[in-house]
Amino acid sequence: MKNSSSIQALFGAHLKKLRLQSGLSQEAFADKCGLDRTYVSGIERGVRNPTLEVISVLAAGLEIEISKLFEFS
Repeated sequence: MKNSSSIQALFGAHLKKLRLQSGLSQEAFADKCGLDRTYVSGIERGVRNPTLEVISVLAAGLEIEISKLFEFS
């Protein structure tokens, strides 16, 4: 599943970029989403695999469409 971990890393890096563009710290973003900061950190580092429900929560926390979270190369 090498492909999967690379997708997780790409997703996490893109999430971090979007979070920073929104001017949110990891802690503020996690609080806004109702998630633990360490969980958000794990997603951003590509070591956590978020569920579809969590992906929806992340998009809402950034106030973007879900599809924007997948606009990475």
